[in-house]
Amino acid sequence: MKYITRTIWILSLVSLFTDTASEMLYPVMPVYLKSIGFSVVLIGILEGIAEATAGLSKGYFGKLSDNSHRRAPFVQIGYALSSVSKPMMAIYVFPLWIFFARTIDRLGKGIRTGARDAILSDESTPETKGKVFGFHRSMDTAGAVIGPVFALIYLYYYPEDYKTLFIVAFIPGLAAVFTSFFLKDKKQTLSEKKILSGNKTPISVFSFLHYWKTSPAIYRKVVIGLLAFTLFNSSDVFLLLKAKQSGLDDTAVIGVYIFYNLIFAIFAFPVGIIADRIGLKTIFITGLSLFAVVYAGMSFNSNLYVYFGLFFIYGVYAAATEGISKAWISNITDKKDTATAIGTYSGFQSICTMLASSLAGLIWYKYGVIAAFMTTAIMTISVIVYFLVIIPSPRFLSRGKDV
Repeated sequence: MKYITRTIWILSLVSLFTDTASEMLYPVMPVYLKSIGFSVVLIGILEGIAEATAGLSKGYFGKLSDNSHRRAPFVQIGYALSSVSKPMMAIYVFPLWIFFARTIDRLGKGIRTGARDAILSDESTPETKGKVFGFHRSMDTAGAVIGPVFALIYLYYYPEDYKTLFIVAFIPGLAAVFTSFFLKDKKQTLSEKKILSGNKTPISVFSFLHYWKTSPAIYRKVVIGLLAFTLFNSSDVFLLLKAKQSGLDDTAVIGVYIFYNLIFAIFAFPVGIIADRIGLKTIFITGLSLFAVVYAGMSFNSNLYVYFGLFFIYGVYAAATEGISKAWISNITDKKDTATAIGTYSGFQSICTMLASSLAGLIWYKYGVIAAFMTTAIMTISVIVYFLVIIPSPRFLSRGKDV
């Protein structure tokens, strides 16, 4: 475990605390918004604006982090904004205020994502990327288990007391902010200081898109495949909705969601270890294969026990793709552009995620749930073929790049 440095531990703990706060509210967010007068349409607009904010800001702040050679401030400010947004949503219930608070939360995610992942990349070597990103995802997802469990227990004793829950979520958020201040940027070399002193070019919100044109060809090929998959990887809400429609009660639905996150948290680190041994691409494609199996199975299943089996596979899929994709990107790009590369990908990913959920909802509405889920499974198989044919098999070259 020598490769899990002090910095990686700090980042992982910060993510654990933050995800505990966020996932504590995830199951009750739609119910809370409806209780204060939000319609389904208004909730959709709210989430759309929030995700657009996160998407655009990830690339911009990733580029800003690379240009400034600073990481820690972006991480600290990003997590602080997300933490402050939790109690803000409980103080006032005016729609504009709720929109503002939710946007602050997503802006925080956009500010921190590229810089945080760049730190993880800097703290690892090409041979340990899978382990490091897997460990971080494992700790991060542990919060997605702790948060909903606490919410279930709290609401059992205090039904519909949503406002207090939002305020309680501020406690792990504060723990995340406090822990983040233990992060320190590495001292800049003389050459880096010279670069900074001569780099006065202003950065616009869309300036990170220039990186797409100048990035390595292998980066563009990999990201095109990742985004094609994202375009058909709709929100987990659709999986939970399918389980609900099959007769599962609310407790069982939240139970399978917690179970999925638990499997994700347990498998993320060991899957990362395996990925470093047999290749990031190999593990990622294996994860996509599991994803296709889950969606094909979800199309026709209505059995509770089978749902738990499918969510088990879904947890392994997430462990084999979430952190692995960013580890893969960090291995095929220049170190000085890591935050920009990951931020650019994450920004496009947010936009594709929005489109994916809209597309899945439209297919479900027009042609039914089986068509929606089977379309996703078939398109995932197409992406697997793309990676096998277009992307060369990964191998470590002398310069330490995984291509």
